[in-house]
Amino acid sequence: MHAQIEPNFIMNVFFIIIAFPILSGMILLHPKTPLSFLQIHLCLLVPGPIIALLAIFYLHESIVIGPWRLDSLSWVLASFVLTISLILQKFSVRYLFGDRSYRKYFILFTLTTVSNALAWFSDDLRLLLFFFGATLFGLFLLIGLKREWQVAKKAALSSGRMFLISWLFLLAAVIWLSEKTGEWHLSMALSETEILHSWEKTGMNLLLVTAVLIPAAQWPFGKWLLNSVVAPTPVSAIMHAGIVNSGGMLLTRFAPLVQENLSQTVLIVISSFSILIGTGIMLVQVDYKRQLVGSTIAQMGFMLIQCGLGAYAAAITHAVLHGLFKATLFLQSGSVFDQNKDKIKLATGHHSPVLIFIGIILGLGSGIAIWFSSPNHSYQLVSAIILGWSVSFSWVQLVARSNEQMGRFVGGMLFIGAGAVYLIVQGGFHEILHEVHESVVGTSSFIAGVFVLLILTLGSLFSAWLMSHRSSPLYAKVYFWLLRLGEPDQELIESHPKYLAQIPLQGGSFR
Repeated sequence: MHAQIEPNFIMNVFFIIIAFPILSGMILLHPKTPLSFLQIHLCLLVPGPIIALLAIFYLHESIVIGPWRLDSLSWVLASFVLTISLILQKFSVRYLFGDRSYRKYFILFTLTTVSNALAWFSDDLRLLLFFFGATLFGLFLLIGLKREWQVAKKAALSSGRMFLISWLFLLAAVIWLSEKTGEWHLSMALSETEILHSWEKTGMNLLLVTAVLIPAAQWPFGKWLLNSVVAPTPVSAIMHAGIVNSGGMLLTRFAPLVQENLSQTVLIVISSFSILIGTGIMLVQVDYKRQLVGSTIAQMGFMLIQCGLGAYAAAITHAVLHGLFKATLFLQSGSVFDQNKDKIKLATGHHSPVLIFIGIILGLGSGIAIWFSSPNHSYQLVSAIILGWSVSFSWVQLVARSNEQMGRFVGGMLFIGAGAVYLIVQGGFHEILHEVHESVVGTSSFIAGVFVLLILTLGSLFSAWLMSHRSSPLYAKVYFWLLRLGEPDQELIESHPKYLAQIPLQGGSFR
């Protein structure tokens, strides 16, 4: 009995605490509320992620309480999303100051992130649908909050249509699963999947995969994310850090169901091509925010491949780390005014053959170690090759190509430090997410892993060939094709926001 009371108490405290920022955000909407109240609102955002973080280490088992499911995954995602919300709202205090919708941003940020956090606590499929839909609707409102700008309105409508389609696909999958199993509780419904026919599993999985591919901006659904770059930087940051990666979280929740080969194959094939397309867009675009969009498409493709190969814990780890990293890049995007001046130049000095050979050995050793840690899991093959190449490349760039002893020493220290951080972070997430460890949820064929490597290798070789034949017609065709893919719709392009010429310079509506 005691074990049931403690999680219930923590859950109630957590839900009460995350309700306070919602109330303070609503109070802030009133025009007579002084803007100094924002500091109280920000203070009320602090306890939520702290309690979620403490619950990760305090609660060590999965417990279902009514319509809620408390486990390591839900607490990790709640602490991540609420932390991102706190950072972005703090950043927005000055960044958005003067905007006509200044007050509305904070309540929408709060509602969107709280809904996103609660979605992963929901064991009731109806609650999951509601909070997932509320998250998408909140993002739709944030993108189009600058209603006086027609470009922002059209971008919001473009995104909103895709969000609605995604939600309807999820709705169809949820209703189908509930009708067949007779359960609205996700944990109970997933325990009854053995009564489903193979074609029913295939249909449900394909609906889920489609619902996931759209918010993750995978090909051919990535246009909405490219159109959304007109949104203010904090909105883009929260979109890329906590919303587009919800696909991996959704697949993790439905992991016992998503074991049908056809849906996994569809997911892996589309995600593999999305990695190549996203990387290409990132390389050819000159607009910094669209470079970040291309990077996100590629990163989300890799996350979904992890899900397709059954590596759900790795996918969640990837989603969290990518979200923190990408939010940082967006928040500093305003200071990237001259990329050519600040471009990082790789060392091009004397190459030490001995040190290069050591780098190759280190890469091979790291790859073999990863592979032998779980040789029967196809994802380990992908991880082994990618990690081995990364280790070898990093060693060569940091150490082998340095001309001076001090440079090699510093490079070696950076290499060792980065390796130590990687091992600590990986080990920490592996321990925390023990309930969704790869060996527990599903398998994937060795052929699937080889296919992923084949696609990525062929794409890399093709890219290298193009770079060495820049004068060829094929290079020009591929370049302009990627450039066109990375551009928004024509109706969403303005050389200068026209609405600015129609609005008197009278300040924002928050005054």
